[in-house]
Formats: sequence, structure tokens, C-alpha cells
Amino acid sequence: MNPKITILKPAATLVVLCLLFTSGCNDAQKELKIFSSYDNDMVGFSIQEINKELAEYNISVLPGAYEDADISFIIQPDHEKIKSEGFKILITDKNKIEVIASDAAGAMYGGLELAEQIRISGLKSVEETTQNPYMLIRGTKFNIPLDVRTPSYTDPCDAAQKNMLEMWNLGFWKEYIDNLARYRYNLISLWSLHPFPSMVKVPGYEDIALDNVERSLVEWEELYNSNGIGFDDPSIINNTEVLKEISIDEKIEFWKEVMAYGKSRNIRFYIITWNIFVNGTEGKYGITDKIDNPVTRDYFRESIKQMFITYPDLAGIGLTAGENMHGSGSAEKEDWAYETFARGLMDAATEIPDRNFTFIHRQHMTGAKEIQEKFRPLIELDNVEFLFSFKYAQAHVMSSVVQPFSKRFVKDIEGMKTLWTLRNDDNYIYRWGAPDFVREFIKNIPLQVSKGFYYGSDQWVWGRDFLTKDSGNPRELEIVKHWYQWMLWGRLGYNPEMTNERYMQILKSRFPDAGSENLFEAWQSASMIYPVTTGFHWGALDFQWYIEGCKSTPAFAQNETGFHDVNRFINLPPHPGTNFQSIPAYVKSVVEADPSDSLVNPLMVAGMLHKHSDNAVRAVEKIKPVSDIGLKLTLHDIKTMAALGKYYAHKIAGSTYVALYRETGETGYQSKAVEELTGALTAWKQYAQLAMEQNHFPLWTNRVGYVDLVRIKGWVEDDIRIARSEIPSDHTP
Repeated sequence: MNPKITILKPAATLVVLCLLFTSGCNDAQKELKIFSSYDNDMVGFSIQEINKELAEYNISVLPGAYEDADISFIIQPDHEKIKSEGFKILITDKNKIEVIASDAAGAMYGGLELAEQIRISGLKSVEETTQNPYMLIRGTKFNIPLDVRTPSYTDPCDAAQKNMLEMWNLGFWKEYIDNLARYRYNLISLWSLHPFPSMVKVPGYEDIALDNVERSLVEWEELYNSNGIGFDDPSIINNTEVLKEISIDEKIEFWKEVMAYGKSRNIRFYIITWNIFVNGTEGKYGITDKIDNPVTRDYFRESIKQMFITYPDLAGIGLTAGENMHGSGSAEKEDWAYETFARGLMDAATEIPDRNFTFIHRQHMTGAKEIQEKFRPLIELDNVEFLFSFKYAQAHVMSSVVQPFSKRFVKDIEGMKTLWTLRNDDNYIYRWGAPDFVREFIKNIPLQVSKGFYYGSDQWVWGRDFLTKDSGNPRELEIVKHWYQWMLWGRLGYNPEMTNERYMQILKSRFPDAGSENLFEAWQSASMIYPVTTGFHWGALDFQWYIEGCKSTPAFAQNETGFHDVNRFINLPPHPGTNFQSIPAYVKSVVEADPSDSLVNPLMVAGMLHKHSDNAVRAVEKIKPVSDIGLKLTLHDIKTMAALGKYYAHKIAGSTYVALYRETGETGYQSKAVEELTGALTAWKQYAQLAMEQNHFPLWTNRVGYVDLVRIKGWVEDDIRIARSEIPSDHTP
């Protein structure tokens, strides 16, 4: 049954949406009534969620009259204390439940809150609450592998190749969108080098539109250009298979349906590109990636306009200026961006004056002040919202709750707003979840210039799980496998005051036999291994550090393998937002007998990792073995992350002792280094064993290449040999 909502219009200006149940509101009831005659997709979705929870109490839903309502959804547009997307759950003096909101989106979120309360404690235990969104936009960053001919940055990797067909699966998108709504996200940003040939027919350039979905059969290299260049090499695009037969007209109808479904869950779609890429055009009409090519400029301008003409539910578009504009200065880049993207949007805004548009300009390889000056005519349009975008934590949100990189940017955009890019290029494989970290991270974001954020990766496609050995058929969605992580960023982005007690209640309702306090502690402790490690060992970009494989590109690792050995752990400094002391600085303080009282030295960092790992393992051991497959997979991941934490604890300590030995020549330090690095090898073996018990390896990534845990073990052993063979040049025995 799909419940409907009745809109009542009394003399007052209230609009009342009523979901009617039988009186009493207690769990002993077996029937509940709904009065319905009006459809509202957002509120209807939350009602479905409520019905699902009530069914667990064997409560059925029957038609009823308005006067019998036990639960009412009340939309009051001018409510002084409830903002857009906010809500209030009120218990009346007649023991009735009211969900009050200023719009349908808020009513939906209020209904989802009510459904969750019913799930965790029952209908009779519903508590009053008022919530307004903290971050107005809570989005996802989705690098989308549409087709080998229109790739994203992420295409040369397992995550993209194994998910390309899913991008054209309506069932995938509906499940993805439903879960995002539950997690309180309201935006999906699709990132592509050049999406237009796969999504739109551009007047005057019709021959560029692509039928079918194709994937390359090339024997892929391990690593490609980190700026997305070369993905249209003939060896790649001339050796393909057809994954799906579909015309461009059918593609357009597909994306119209996806965007409309998103709208029904209060989720807007944006499309964001890197530039100048012309993948899929194959030189047609004289189009090239040259910045001064007038045909290319016209093609992009017409493409932007046509995207909005074609897709009535497309909310916005964004761009990056600079990825493939080599040799061009900031002014030249911004001139191209304005003449193409800005003018294309202005054309659409003029043609559809009653429609609102959003334009996102990433502050990346150019300057915020230059952008404001160049784009002033677009900024001043009444039906266009101009937003900046900035990589708030570089590529690693799981590094520090304090991120200092945007200080100058915040000053430069005074009076304007930004969408923060929150990049998770840290955690892909194991189920992560640290509420305390996420809560503090979000509260530290400068709210005065924030419109919101989008959360996602450049080294991963959050499609369907392909690593877990028994992921099911169809494979589980990544955001379902990693439900806790995605819920944390969405829910805390909406309400950072959401308490740990509520999270424990959610864990108890999902895993009733686990012991929620132990599970909460185990999960948070194991997850904190990521920010402690990456906060100490800081490679800012995705190709500079990947914690789950201890790798980067070979160039950044300063060796031929990409593995971060003791030498790289010694010379790579901590994150600037932490109070961690680097290994060289600590060695100097030891030699000079001048310890720092304000900094956390490397051995203390190692101690923190040992503590997090030990706490996680102890808490897991208190949880009784159960048959729930989801809990089994989660506990296994927690133990795997704990083993990884042990590895980095020993690695950091061992690297510190190597540096001390090099500086002092004291053999006691060398002995300690060998002991710690031997412990690191033991921990890596345990980590690899646990990881491979549950997941398929090796893993091919687009930024750091192959993550082969067995092969990496040999490099871990090399660290011990480095420590044993060290003879300090100034202290030769």
C-alpha cells in the first residue's frame, strides 16, 4: 500500500498533512488508520519507513478519517523556529504525535526520525525533538564511470571497471538515493572528465552523442597520468566491448528518471567536470582540447545550455579550471571557463527565467578573487546561485579534526559561500565509523562561509561492493556495506548534536545480540587508527598516501615500489593541523635534551595506536559470536583495522629508533628499531591474513596502483634489513 497525504487548508495559513492512525499510540495496538487522498513523494517515503517499522510490532495500516489521526504531519511554511528541511516532533496533550515542518523535505526527515525512534524503542517511547539542518547541503562526490569514451578520473581501477554497468541500472540508483535520504544527504554530484556525449544531444553537434555503453578490453597499465590525460588513447578506446545496448534517447530518458527519483527524496543532482577534456568527440567538428579553439568554446557553451534544457531536474553544474590547461595562466583559464560554462548557464537562465540554477566553481589552480571578478555578471543573476568549492582536508578527511588549508580562501571569498569538498581517499575496504571524530571535524568547519559539503573519493567509485568474498547477488551497495560511515557524515552534517547514545541505540537495533556499548567502543577505537596514522604521516593528496596499503606513487615514496618504508616515515612530516612532532624534530630534542611539553612525540603516537588497537580487540572479544552475517563482517573488519593499527604503531616506533641510531650511533636504539620493526612484520602478517580472509586481493587502484598485501610483506621485511644494516656515517664503530 502506498499511503497518500491529505492537504487540509483551514482559514489559517497552515497546510496540514495528516497521517491518521487509531488512537492510543501504544505498541499493543494491532491496527492503525491512514486518511489519504493526496500524493507527496517525500513524506510518502517516510510513511513507508514508518509502516515498515510498525510491521515489526505486527501493527497493520487501515484507511481512516482525519479525526482519528494519532500521527499528523503538519507543514507550516512560516514557522519561526523551523527552517527549511527542519522539523519538530511534538507529543500533544492527547497523546498524539505531530511531525511539524516548514516544507515537505523537513516533514520527510521528521518522519524518518520518527521511524527510527519506533525502531529503537517502540511507538510509545517516542521523544520530542526539534532539529534544523546545520549544513544546508550534505552531498556526495561520485566519480562516475559512464563509458570508456566519457570517463571519470577514477576509470583506470577495479572500482570503476566493476561498476560501469551499474551506472546504467535504475535499481542501483533508487537504492542509492533511498539510503542517502535516510542518511540526510540532499545532493549528488556526478564528476566526469567530459560527460556530455553520454548524456545529451547538443544542437549543431548531434554526431557527438554516443549510443550504447562501452568498456575497454585493453590490458590496463598499473598507473596512468594523475590529471586524467591519456584515457582516450587509441589502444584504450579502439578495443572495447558493448556492456549495454542503449540509444542516446534512451540514455536521456534514463537520467531524467534518475534525477526525478532523486527529487522525490529531496536529492538534487549536479554535474561537475575537469577541464579541458574532450573525450568522446574524437576530433569531430574540429573540436580539440586547445584553450583558444573557438569551436571547442562554442561546443562547451552549447553543451552546458543543452544539459539544462534536456534535464528539468538538473539543479546545477560545476567546473574545475586547470587540470588540462597546461601552460595557461589564471586569467586565460578563467576567460575560457566564463566563455563556456558561465555563458552556457546564462543562456539557459535567460531561456528558462522561472527556474533556479546553481553554478559551482572549484578554487583549484586559480584564485578566488580572480574568479569573483571574472564571473560577476553570472553572480549577479537573480536565478543563479554561485558557489565556490575547496578541498577542505586535501584528500584525507581522516587525518585531523583541525584543517588549516582554507584560511586564506575563507578571507578571499568574504561575503560568498562555498561547498567544501570532503575527500575520503583513506578508507575503501573496511567498515569505518568514529562518531566523535566526525562530529568534531564538522563542528570545526568555518560555518560562516559554508553552504555545505560533498563527501567522496577520487580513488574509489562508491557503487557496488566487489571486494567482499560473499557480498551477495546482487552485490551489496558500497554505501550499505559502509552504512555507518556514510550515516555519520550525513546525519552529523545535518545535526552535529546527535549523541553517542543515539548511535548506540541504532547499533543495538541493527545488531541486537552484539552489546551496543562494546560494539560502539570497538568500532570507534579501530577507526581512530586512520586519523592518528595519517595525522602523523601526512601525504596530502590521494597519490601521496593510501593508509590501507601503506603506499603512494613511487615518486612520492622516493623509491621504486611506492611502499612507504622507514626512510619515508622518518622524513615525511605530520599534518599541520595536529600537534604531532615529526621524527627529525623529536630526534633533535632527544640529542639536545630539550623535550617539547606541547607536542605529541612519535613514540607517544605509537602508544596512541597501540591503545586504539588494544581497546578495539578487547571490546570485540566481549561480543558473543552470532549468526548475523552483517555483524560477523563488521567485527572482522574491526579486528583487521586493529591489526593495521598495530603495524603502524610498531612502524612509527621502529622508524623513530632508526633515526635516533643514525644520529647518535647508540646500538641500543638499533636493537629497539629491529625489535619494533619485527613487531611490525608480525602485525602486517596478521593484517594481511585477516584482510584476505574476507576480501579479494590484489586490489588495483588508479592512484597508487596495485595493493598486493602479500607482495607488500616483502617490503615490510626490507624495513628490518634497513635497520640492521645501518651504520651511521659519523659514528662508525
